[in-house]
Amino acid sequence: MTLADAAIAWYDTNARDLPWRQPDTTPWGVLVSEVMLQQTPVVRVEPAWRSWMTRWPTPAALAADPASEAIRMWGRLGYPRRAMRLHACAEAIVERHGGRVPDDLDQLLALPGVGTYTARAVATFAYGQRHPVVDTNVRRVVCRAVEGKPDAGPATTAADLVAMEELLPADVPTAARASIAFMELGAIICTARSPKCVDCPFEKVCAWRATGAPLPEGPSRKPQRYAGTDRQVRGLILEVLRHATGPVPRRRLDLVWSDEIQRTRALAGLVDDGLVERFGPDDFVLPGDASRTEAQQL
Repeated sequence: MTLADAAIAWYDTNARDLPWRQPDTTPWGVLVSEVMLQQTPVVRVEPAWRSWMTRWPTPAALAADPASEAIRMWGRLGYPRRAMRLHACAEAIVERHGGRVPDDLDQLLALPGVGTYTARAVATFAYGQRHPVVDTNVRRVVCRAVEGKPDAGPATTAADLVAMEELLPADVPTAARASIAFMELGAIICTARSPKCVDCPFEKVCAWRATGAPLPEGPSRKPQRYAGTDRQVRGLILEVLRHATGPVPRRRLDLVWSDEIQRTRALAGLVDDGLVERFGPDDFVLPGDASRTEAQQL
């Protein structure tokens, strides 16, 4: 039995029941889930994904609303530029592909904000194609099971894609199933710090297990601090704007953080990133709300 066969057999019995894995999930639903799952745990993504898909079940539905609504709906998932990317992606899908998420890898890669991982994930999980889909979890599984190393390093490389490609069965549907199975193994069994080796289908053939399964020294990734960072200040500013019914004066935003230098830097960064727009000399709105406000004032 190959590693892919073992992974699929394990997945068929142990996979989590996630809404974006249901047979009736559209390619748009898969794309939304993949963007939301970047740097965000499943437990936080699931309710957000359900709300998003209820409101915007198609790219056309999202594209018809201003980007400000996507930011509001994003709530506190973190890294709100992902909401902007999804909105821009929806507009591009409508303009270039008639509202249908493309199934061609190159066309997926050409969408705004869609990188190598996301494009391959959509092509594989939504359309059942054969592509090496490599995230942190997959790299860790392959590195341990095949190379006998405890950790695969901080970033995906071309070698990681080649290694995963070699493990995929030739049969296209089976390869797509193997891709999600390897990913699930890394997410819930072959974890970074507390792997459940006795429950792993690779236990008897794992090269890392044969070495005694030593864990890497120190954290595999440096934990990201949030409290007191510009990210926290940006989040506080966006929280005010998300709940505003009109332009927000700077003096209102000044109340969210006492450090003027950091607050000014965070606000300027939001403007530069397109997450906030100026409205008049010293008021601010979410992107797309300026034209709405102007129309209401006519």
